[in-house]
Amino acid sequence: TAVGFGMDPDLQIDIITELDLVNTTLGVTQVSGLHNASKAFLFQDTEREIHAAPHVSEKLIQLFQNRSEFTFLATLQQKASTSGVILSIRELEHSYFELESSGLRDEIRYHYRFRGKMRTEVFPYRLADGQWHRIAVSLSASHLLLHVDCNRIYERVIDPPETNLTPESNLWLGQRNRKHGFFKGVIQDVKIIFIPNGYITQCPNLNRTCPTCSDFLSLVQGIMDLQELLAKMTAKLNYAETRLSQLEDCHCEKTCQVNGLIYRDKDSWVEDDHCRNCTCKSGAVECRRMSCPPLECPPDALPVHVDSQCCKVCRAKCIYGGKVLAEGQRVLTKSCRECRNGVLVKVTETCPPLNCSEKDHVLPENQCCSVCRGHNFCAEGHRCGENSECRNWNTKATCECKNGYLSVQGDPAYCEDIDECAAKMHYCHANTVCVNLPGSYRCDCVAGYVRVDDFSCT
Repeated sequence: TAVGFGMDPDLQIDIITELDLVNTTLGVTQVSGLHNASKAFLFQDTEREIHAAPHVSEKLIQLFQNRSEFTFLATLQQKASTSGVILSIRELEHSYFELESSGLRDEIRYHYRFRGKMRTEVFPYRLADGQWHRIAVSLSASHLLLHVDCNRIYERVIDPPETNLTPESNLWLGQRNRKHGFFKGVIQDVKIIFIPNGYITQCPNLNRTCPTCSDFLSLVQGIMDLQELLAKMTAKLNYAETRLSQLEDCHCEKTCQVNGLIYRDKDSWVEDDHCRNCTCKSGAVECRRMSCPPLECPPDALPVHVDSQCCKVCRAKCIYGGKVLAEGQRVLTKSCRECRNGVLVKVTETCPPLNCSEKDHVLPENQCCSVCRGHNFCAEGHRCGENSECRNWNTKATCECKNGYLSVQGDPAYCEDIDECAAKMHYCHANTVCVNLPGSYRCDCVAGYVRVDDFSCT
């Protein structure tokens, strides 16, 4: 019914379903209820512990978080002249929400907390009469409504209850705790719904004539927010008008916006990774990789890439069986060894199992663990720059410059644009002007000429 009225399933919790009650649950037995649309259970044995699992309590805590409107619904048949707790949400001895029916005094009691202290609201009503009843307790800020069998029984203003449950809070059905408040009778359709006037889901024929307290407070807050926004917008508009009156004699220039920062025309900066120098040119950002000085390593060292550094540095090399290894490279002997500071150090890592036959095992270059033939080395995070592409081979991955780009100082992981016009590497014929583009070029006609094809004008 709730879903039929546009109810969001994430804004309600079905207690009986969440507690996963079955016929084998100690102290309860599944019986026929008021209707057959949902399960009904007879609570009779005092030796029972019907409470929520940790994941249900966590869900309940999240739903109650900062909520000022919710409705508790239940359909029940309480044994005549008995007393018991229908539902209790509590932390140790403190109740955040507890609904109790006393057949000895013919009262319905609602226990809650306000500013750390216990409060109780008492409603004279005979619920424990052996008959079926539908009960709904709706709270909206400090406004409480009690419906029984779709009749509005009580409406009153109370202290606004606390709804920010602690992580130690738990939910009990048909009892207060392990020893007290045992309910005797049948319970069905126990739900907590977190929408205004949630009782309508139980009694859809009831009219909603007025907004709830929370609705009204939200409207008031919305008006106050709009007034504050209007005041700020008025101040900004006045400031903008003042600025506009001063802009008549200003020169406008195109700027560049990068990562929330604005750079003026011809401003230069270093990118966050400290590997590219960038310049703002007429509103467009042009970046070039920082050039590294020539690196001449001593005979016992090799140039290698180091994390957080743009340029290669010299690191001591290792020699094993006539093979030269750079820092970080590995060789498989009787065990796996890695070159560190010029010394082969034993590596104790275990190789992952392979999902291919032994004839398809391939040993990658400078590694100790085999992979399956056709392995995607690029997917392992092989680093190539924005103008470079990763290329897979049988035993390794390499970087290759894209068409129209050239490696920086012989390192294909970092490539820069080739100026085909300046290098005379173009096919622009007479009556055209070569214009360099990122990774390419174009041939523009000179004034007074029309295009014949991509490279010629007449």
